[in-house]
Amino acid sequence: MFSALQPSDIAIVIIVALVLFFGTSKIPELFRSMGKAVGEFKKGRLEAELEAQQLQQQQTQQPQVQSNQVQSNTDKASDLEKQIQDLQKQLEQLKNQKQTQ
Repeated sequence: MFSALQPSDIAIVIIVALVLFFGTSKIPELFRSMGKAVGEFKKGRLEAELEAQQLQQQQTQQPQVQSNQVQSNTDKASDLEKQIQDLQKQLEQLKNQKQTQ
C-alpha cells in the first residue's frame, strides 16, 4: 500500500498534517526553527571535523617534535660532558700548580 506513495505524495501529506495540527500562522515559525536547528547541527558537525583534523595533525607532528627534542637533549648532554672534562682538566692543573709551589 505504501510502496505506491511517491516522495511528493508524502510531502503533501506532511504539509496537510502540519496545517491541521499547527494552523497556518504557526507553520512559518515552525520551519524557521527547523532551519535554525539544521544550521546549528551543520555548524557543530563542521567544528567537530575541524577539531578531529587538528588532533590528527598534532599527532603526526608529535613524533617529529619528540625526535628533535631527543636530538637536542643528546647535544646538550655531550656539551655538558665536554664542560665536565674541561673543568676536570682545569682542576688537575690547579692541583699541579699548588703542588709545585
